[in-house]
Amino acid sequence: MIRPEVSHIIDSYYPEKTELRDILLRHSSSVRDMSLSIARRHPELNADMDILENGSMLHDIGIVFCDAPGIGCHGTHRYIMHGRLGAELLRNEGMEEYARIAERHTGTGLTAEMIEKQHLPLPVRDFTPETIEEQIICYADKFFSKSRLDSAKSYEEARKSISKFGDDCVAKFDEWHKKFS
Repeated sequence: MIRPEVSHIIDSYYPEKTELRDILLRHSSSVRDMSLSIARRHPELNADMDILENGSMLHDIGIVFCDAPGIGCHGTHRYIMHGRLGAELLRNEGMEEYARIAERHTGTGLTAEMIEKQHLPLPVRDFTPETIEEQIICYADKFFSKSRLDSAKSYEEARKSISKFGDDCVAKFDEWHKKFS
């Protein structure tokens, strides 16, 4: 069940009857449904269903601050920053575990080396999923595009899109696929 404070945050930044809210909710709901399905199929992972449900709904909360007109985002920051900006928002709301999910879901996570090598506008440190909930949400997110809301990517399509982040990311994605399928 979506917590009231999660709904409040979404309502505060994504006004009703807007394209961006619709995109956020549809994408996040798809990620949530897949994350919960993984956890149900794999009780041995001991994933927290409440964290999966609410974390999935908040993982992209920072897109409102970014410039990505193709998905209705008209903010001022580069899209690569949406996870970090969402994490700041969630930390200000006292929601640390959800902040960690938001800042660790890009690609299969961003390492300090990747940030430095690519001159990304992020603090030079690791933003890689650590908890099982962070890993599941990050994995599930790779199957759902914000520009193609009506269908999930196949494993092959998701793997191909992750390949732009490098071989290490593909290897991690493959590892998660074996673990979560």
